[in-house]
Amino acid sequence: MRVAFFGTSAFAAGALERLVREDGIDVAVVVSQPDRPAGRGRKTATPPAVTAARELGLPVVQEERASEAPPDVEAGAVVAFGQILRPPLLGAYPLFNLHPSLLPRWRGAAPIERALMAGDRETASAVIELVAELDAGPIHGLERFPIAPADDAGAVAERALELGVPLLATALRGETSGHAQQGEPTYAARIGADDRRIDWSRAATAISDQVRALSPHIGARAQLDDVPVTVWRAATTEGEGAPGTVTADGGTLRIATGQGALEVSELQPAGKRRMAAAEFLRGRQTPPARAT
Repeated sequence: MRVAFFGTSAFAAGALERLVREDGIDVAVVVSQPDRPAGRGRKTATPPAVTAARELGLPVVQEERASEAPPDVEAGAVVAFGQILRPPLLGAYPLFNLHPSLLPRWRGAAPIERALMAGDRETASAVIELVAELDAGPIHGLERFPIAPADDAGAVAERALELGVPLLATALRGETSGHAQQGEPTYAARIGADDRRIDWSRAATAISDQVRALSPHIGARAQLDDVPVTVWRAATTEGEGAPGTVTADGGTLRIATGQGALEVSELQPAGKRRMAAAEFLRGRQTPPARAT
């Protein structure tokens, strides 16, 4: 079974490596998106899936909009590709998508992030056959797993790959039959700027879920007095005071919320590297008093 792999992100790169090295899938070509500017310096960056493909010695095609079906393949694997596939590519041969959610919950672009933001305590790795409707195709494999209270998006993604790639390999070999999704769908919209801003009037548990959902790859944003920061790690704790009130004591950075408080353990001031809260506080003449 010769397979075309469609993927772009780091999640896709992880799936590609596992498919080839652990499951022995014969990937004939990797289709990904073009190199694009990324990061603070807006330097041109190669998609992680392309880097992985080159390390594996696989042919690569980078397209702004994939439309033609790669020839001489019998099936396609689609993992975090970032494009909606349409005919004639869709329908040329079976296309199986690895989707990290408990479908039909969290169809769409950001299923891991949305599950964490919603406080879900369970998710899944699902393999579906692609159809015209977004993430609505028949399920060819699904493995549930719990979300631990300390899990961030990186931990959930790794578990989703561990459980999901073998399911994807089985589908690609033609060893599955699909069944229709059951239940009312919910949708996982792309993460935007508003999703990143911390609202300190919300409960500490909700803000903690937001931070976990956006770590380690996107980051939740706030401002400590005059310093814009990205919050990478935080946990709920006891505390009182008006939302946004900062207490800095003994290297501990605690911020009052609408219900309880949040202890920030890792953050990144604008233009600087990530650092522990204690290091951030040591670098200031006076501790911050207010978070917005």
